Amino acid sequence: MKRLLLLPALLLGSASFADDAQFKYEISPMIGYNLSEGNIGLKNDGFFTGGVELQANTPGSKISPEFSAFYTHHAEYENFTKKANIFRGAFNGVYTFDSVNDMIPFAKAGFGYEYVYREIESNQDGFFADAGAGVKVPLTKAWALKAEAIYVAKIGNSHNKTADNNLMALVGLTYSFGEIPKPAPKEEPKPVVVEEVAIVAAVIEPDTDGDGIFDAMDKCPNTPAGTTVDVNGCPIVLDADGDGVLDAKDLCPNTPVGEKVDTHGCPIAVNLHVTFANNSSVVPASATPQLDKFAAFLKRNTNYSARIVGYTDDRGSESYNQKLSERRAQAVLKALVDRGVNPAQLSAIGMGELNPVASNDTPEGRAQNRRIEAELTFKAE
Repeated sequence: MKRLLLLPALLLGSASFADDAQFKYEISPMIGYNLSEGNIGLKNDGFFTGGVELQANTPGSKISPEFSAFYTHHAEYENFTKKANIFRGAFNGVYTFDSVNDMIPFAKAGFGYEYVYREIESNQDGFFADAGAGVKVPLTKAWALKAEAIYVAKIGNSHNKTADNNLMALVGLTYSFGEIPKPAPKEEPKPVVVEEVAIVAAVIEPDTDGDGIFDAMDKCPNTPAGTTVDVNGCPIVLDADGDGVLDAKDLCPNTPVGEKVDTHGCPIAVNLHVTFANNSSVVPASATPQLDKFAAFLKRNTNYSARIVGYTDDRGSESYNQKLSERRAQAVLKALVDRGVNPAQLSAIGMGELNPVASNDTPEGRAQNRRIEAELTFKAE
């Protein structure tokens, strides 16, 4: 068999590496001649062919995928009156080299399939491998003249499955589109100008109480930390809510006018004391004024929380009294929630017959021990 590899070898021998592609896509209509081995049975051992190649370029990659399709109409056989239509489709990887004297060489390799309409025993359908090389000569920014030679080795059922060799010589025009923007050039760092700076030693005056007024000018040198002072370093008397506690120490700065407060400027806690009938966890109606007042306090002062503690007298077993005290605490907690108190401000616990406030030896003492107490906790906002 003829080995038609001379032209691709010559083209590859002089190639050097390529620049990055400037366009995303290339489409190349091509026309040329296919020279085949004599054992295929074609007249003149060849035929004219034409087709198109579509190449997709990726920035930074030397290899680009290429899809190609070629068609020959009515290739003549030597000993048959019928004529063959030949279609080839191929997928190749194209390696583009650096330009040489304004020419851009490339090489390719891949595989494909050849379909023969009106095939004969010596010329049948089959898969093929191909390899080639060529050159592009730019005419404008987007157009270039393209010439290439492609070696095709088809594996068919004829010729004892030995490859049928073909060589295609092709010329055409390449149109490039989808321009890839080039990265902006890196800016050269500007030289750093170092100026001489005269360093003057500064005398730092002391401010012992940290109020921003130097000791030499501070007429009130021991002002408490956080106190707002005047230009002389003396406290400025501020009491925004008028509760008698200076703002610097007021943990509740928005106390309603007329509210009695403690030393922190927060409302004095309203006490809650509810007593129950013997063996009962029903909140008595007599406790309504206290519950209303206590609920109003908690709703107005949300920085307070209350733990409702239930107690019993000492009659009955300890376990029964414990459960009874818990029911009493939960009953009062529910009464407060029903009055609009946020449940997150409340908790309940039963203490049974512990911590009596009076003697359990008399009816009066036992009545005082059947009670609810509230433990208030303040949390600064």
